[in-house]
Amino acid sequence: MLSFPNCKINLGLHVLRKRADGFHDIETVFYPLIFTDALEIIYNPEKEPNSSQAISFTSSGIPLQLSAEENICVKAYYLLKKDFPQLAPVKMHLHKIIPTGAGLGGGSADGAYTLKLLNEKFILGLNKEQLNLYALQLGSDCPFFIFNKPSFATGQGEILEEINVDLSNYKIVLINPGIHLNTKWAFSQITPALPNRSIKEIILQPVETWKNSLINDFEIPVFQNHPEIRKIKTQLYSANAEYASMTGSGSTLFGIFKKETATSFTFPKHYFIKELHGKLQ
Repeated sequence: MLSFPNCKINLGLHVLRKRADGFHDIETVFYPLIFTDALEIIYNPEKEPNSSQAISFTSSGIPLQLSAEENICVKAYYLLKKDFPQLAPVKMHLHKIIPTGAGLGGGSADGAYTLKLLNEKFILGLNKEQLNLYALQLGSDCPFFIFNKPSFATGQGEILEEINVDLSNYKIVLINPGIHLNTKWAFSQITPALPNRSIKEIILQPVETWKNSLINDFEIPVFQNHPEIRKIKTQLYSANAEYASMTGSGSTLFGIFKKETATSFTFPKHYFIKELHGKLQ
C-alpha cells in the first residue's frame, strides 16, 4: 500500500509562553501543500509476527541522518505494535523528497501517514481522534497531518481548529538554502509574549495585507544569525510576492504570488527551489 505524505507551511507563528514542562505554547496556522514524500508499506512474510525485528525499513531520495531505528516511521509502527501486538511484520520504504529539518513538517508527515497507512492496511479500526493521540506521541506537529486541513493551531501545535484559508488562486514558491537550524536553539532565542492581534484574526484578511501584520517570531533571531536567510525573504518581495515568510523555525522561506506573476531567481545552485500551486488537496 502506497501513500504520499505532504508538507505544510506556517502562516504566522507566535511563541506565547513557556510552560512548566519546559515546552512552549504557540499559535500558528498550518497550511498543507501538495508536495510529498512517498511511503510504501507491504506485508513481510519472511518475518514471524512476534519477531523483535518485525519491520524492515529502507529509504531513498534525500539521505536520512538518523538510523532506521530512530526514524519516525519505524517509531510509529512500534507505537501501534504496543497496543496491537497482532500487527503484522512489514517492509517499509520511504522515498524522501521534502527537505529535512526545514520547517516543512516532512518528518512529522511521514510519521502521521505511517499511522494512517497501518490503520487502513491492517484494519485496526482507529478513528481520527484515536490516531491524533498516537500522532501526538510522535511529535507536536504530527496531529496536523492526521487532520490535514488549514488549521489554527495552539498548545504545542496539537490543538487544531479548521480555519477558512484557501490559497488556490495563488502559487507558492519554496526556497531552502540548505542551512540546518536547531529548533531547541531557535526557541531559546525567543522571549515569549502575547501578540497585539491573534493570527486567527489576521489570517482572515486579504493576503496582500499580511506583509506587515502576519509575523513569524523566529525570523528575528534566525535573520540576525543567518543574514543569507534574511536575503531570501527580501528577494521574494523583490520578485513581487504578495507575502513572504519563513516557515516553522526555518530555514525554508516561501513566497505567495499571484498566479500570473512570472518568477525568476538567481540563487546559488545548492538552494532547493520548488514552485507549487496553492490549491488544497
